[in-house]
This record gives sequence, structure tokens and C-alpha cells, in this order.
Amino acid sequence: MPLRIAHRRSAAPKTKDRRIRTTTTGREARREAAGGGGRCSSSGLPRSGSSTPMESSPTRSSSSLSPPPSPSDRQGRLTTTQLEQLRVEQEVYGIYRLFHGVAPHTRSFTLELWRDKHIEFLTRGLKQLGPNYHVLDANRPWLCYWIIHSITLMGESVNSELEDNVVQFLSHCEDKNGGYGGGPGQMPHLATTYAAVNTLITLGSEMSLSSIHRENMLKFLLQMKDSSGAFRMHNGGEIDVRACYTAISVASILNVLDDELVTDLGNYILSCQTYEGGIAGEPGSEAHGGYTFCGLATMILINEADKLDLPSLVDWVASRQGVECGFQGRVNKLVDGCYSFWQGGVLALAQRLLPIVHKQLESSFISGMQESAECKKSYNFTAEETGQDVNLCRAGTSHPENEGALSDFGFSSIGRHTECGPLFHSIALQQYILLCSQVLEGGFRDKPGKQRDFYHSCYCLSGLSVSQYSWSKDDGGPPLTSAVLGPYTNLLEPVHPLYNVVLHKYYKSHEFFSTL
Repeated sequence: MPLRIAHRRSAAPKTKDRRIRTTTTGREARREAAGGGGRCSSSGLPRSGSSTPMESSPTRSSSSLSPPPSPSDRQGRLTTTQLEQLRVEQEVYGIYRLFHGVAPHTRSFTLELWRDKHIEFLTRGLKQLGPNYHVLDANRPWLCYWIIHSITLMGESVNSELEDNVVQFLSHCEDKNGGYGGGPGQMPHLATTYAAVNTLITLGSEMSLSSIHRENMLKFLLQMKDSSGAFRMHNGGEIDVRACYTAISVASILNVLDDELVTDLGNYILSCQTYEGGIAGEPGSEAHGGYTFCGLATMILINEADKLDLPSLVDWVASRQGVECGFQGRVNKLVDGCYSFWQGGVLALAQRLLPIVHKQLESSFISGMQESAECKKSYNFTAEETGQDVNLCRAGTSHPENEGALSDFGFSSIGRHTECGPLFHSIALQQYILLCSQVLEGGFRDKPGKQRDFYHSCYCLSGLSVSQYSWSKDDGGPPLTSAVLGPYTNLLEPVHPLYNVVLHKYYKSHEFFSTL
């Protein structure tokens, strides 16, 4: 049985690196600068917590790097968050300074993705977890997803015995009336349902795919549908954008998405978009990176993305990439490795929506012209003097036509060709993930000073994949060497940005469920 959680505290031996080193490289420098402490909590989906040329360097040369001010210099005048921000900047600056201080021929080693160490860390966690993980007993399908998705991203797979154990375990988590709970005998919940379904799709065997009871799943999703148009996480549970995404993602990927599930959903998500441009978890709350991903992905899957104010959404998300080169989840919050996917994934989706973004910008410009023209008209200006172009106005106000059945949008969206480069600094983000989030003993973490965990390992690797393929014109095609930071062996499998499952696993499941 996978993910057996130990209840007795035992001392686990530290993994030692037995690789022979013939020369001092940046790894030792990075180890010195990135020595950790602190504890990092894991959760399921989002936690409350302009394009740059690819060839440009994400950081300045070592001679021009200037350290941020020390927290102690201004301690009496700063808030706790500002002090924490300065501490993080100091640690990240130290790592980047050491990186620029090593010889150029050793930098490639410094930027290496330590696959073997990550696979070892992840596989060990799939078999048994230490006592510190007992707080995640209601999140065991999430642990399956984080670990198996991470392994698959690196081009590996679990052995047949482990796969059988995972499928059997998740079948015990499935409720007889539909949906998956956080563990055997637990009540069905949309978040763990999403995690369980994504896990089974990532495994990809006929046994794993056929273990999902789609008719019961649809009944469960409909039971979670609220009169507001949104969804509840569980029976009597909270209503938020996270619930909307998990429900629609599952329905879409299993090919059971219908009009009843979609009714009034777009209006609810639209009510959660804030004045900043991002999307909050619920109406009246603060814009948040994870909820922005959930909201935008849901609107794409139900073909209503054009209802959102996409220019301001893109602007808000792009502004969350900070001086550390990683993303923050909210304004005035600290950088966090998991937002490499939550925010990077939003911009990867927005990259395919640029025709709508441009149309909205054009429409906004035309609206401004029309207001000005109305003002001029009241003062008897001629049409020529107002500068109004009737044809341009009509082009700006046209509405995109619906295309195909609802369940096709996840499939059709991934095939869209794009001529635009990434809407964020993809090389800089890869630098933060590899130098600041990667733990040399295996796994990834939130930021320097935090501990590794499976949640951040999953979303750092997902964000790394999104970054590597961000310059590709067609999904799944191999990116140019210059788009991958470090050795080209760092290249991961491409993900479907709407579901965050490896792309070829998605295609296999789409073919499987389309025939049912």
C-alpha cells in the first residue's frame, strides 16, 4: 500500500553524495549559500499565501551585482514582511553572487537538474512517509499526484508493482456515489478528486484509466454544483474558484462536461476578478496567483475566457515576477517556488489568448475614442474631425464564435499555434528554480531557508517545464537549446497547462475517454 504514514518517529539516515568530484564546481558554492532550515507546509491547490529577450541574462554580472540593504540597517522602520523580504533577497543574492563567481565552464554543472537525487527522494516518499506527514493523512491522493507527476515530468515511471498499489489504494479512496476522499473511508472532496484523477491519468495504463467510474463522477460533480453557478469543495463545504476549477478540470478530462455543470459558472468567476486584474478565491477577496490560474483555466475550459479583463490579468501576473527571478503569489508577499507553475502557467495560457487580449485592448481604445467623439459631437465636430473609424469599431466589438462541444476545449486549446514568445522572463525563472529551489539531496523547496517537500517539488518541476517550452511555437515540440537553462539534459516532459499533466499522458487519456 503506497503512502503508508509512520506514526513512530525514527531517525532516517541522511543521503550522502558518493559521486566522485575531480574539481571544485559551483555545486559546493551553491550548497554553502543555500543551506536550509525552517519548515514548509504543503497544501493541495492554491495556498493563501513584459517579455524579455531570451538571450539576455537574468542577472547582472558579478562585478555589477549590488547586495540589497541588510534587514538590520532599517529594522525599526520596516514591517515584518518587509524584513522577511530583505532576508530572502540577501540569501538569493548570495546564491547568485557565488554562481557568478565560479568559472564559466563549471556553471553548467551548477545549473544541472539532479534527476537521480529527485527520483530517489520521490520514490522513497511514495512507499512510506515519516511521522511528520501525519497531518496530511486527508491528502494522500495529493501526495500520489505530486510524486507521480514529478517522476513522470523527468521522463521516468514507477514499476508495475507500485502502479498496481497506487491504483488499488485510490480505488479504496473512491466513494461509492462518486468522487474521491482524502483516504479510504473519507468523504469525497473535489480537491482530492482532482488529485486522484490526475494521478490515474498520469499512470496511463488501461487498468488505471478504467478504474474511474465516470457516471458516478458526473453525479458527484452535479451534487457539488451550487445555485450561484459555482461549486462546493464537498457536501456543505466552501464555495470558491478552486472548487470550480477542480470540478471542471475533472469533467473536461474525463469527457463528461455538459451545459448543466457550466450554467452561470462564468459569471461567478468573473465576479472574483479584482480591480488589480488577478482573480480571488471568492468575490471581495484579494487577487491570488493560484486562484488566478484556477479561474482562467476554468474560463478557457468552458469557452468564456473573453469575459475576463485579460489585459489587466496578464499585467498583474507578469508583475508578480520579482527581483529574485521567481514569482510571488500576491502583491507584497515573498517569492515562492510553487508559483513557478501557478503564475507561469497563467502566462502560458494567456500566450494562447493573445488574439483576444489584443481585441480587448483595441476595443478599450475604441471605447475611449467613442467617448471622446461623443464629447466632440456635442460641440458640433464633424465625423472626420473626431478621427473615428467605423470599420475599426465594428472589428473591436465582435464576439468570438463558439467552436465545438464543451469537452473539446481542453484538447483544441493545446493545439493552437502561437507566434508570440513568453510573457515572463523564462530563463530567469529557470535560474531561480535550479539555484534557489532545488535541494542538492533531492527535491525542491519554497525558497532558500525552507525545507524540501513533495508539493514544491511538483510545482517547481511543472513551472520549469512551462518555462523550457515557453518559446515553442507548437506544443510538445522540442525547444531550442537557448530556451533551456543549463545542460540540455535538464529538459523535462511538456505539460498540458490547463490540467498540469504530462502532455503525452493527456493525449492517451483523451483518446481513451473519447471512445466511451
